[in-house]
Amino acid sequence: MQQTTKPSNQQVRSWMQQRQEQNGPPPSLEEIRRQLGWHMVEAEREANRPR
Repeated sequence: MQQTTKPSNQQVRSWMQQRQEQNGPPPSLEEIRRQLGWHMVEAEREANRPR
């Protein structure tokens, strides 16, 4: 299985810059996590958690 990691600092900065250019209200925390791929990190942690 491929190792899932958090997005790099540069990816987060790029995403933040794009968001600022849109001039809209900020998205929900769930949407931010989805756009940055963090939901995959959480899913992997759940799958690897000892039971």
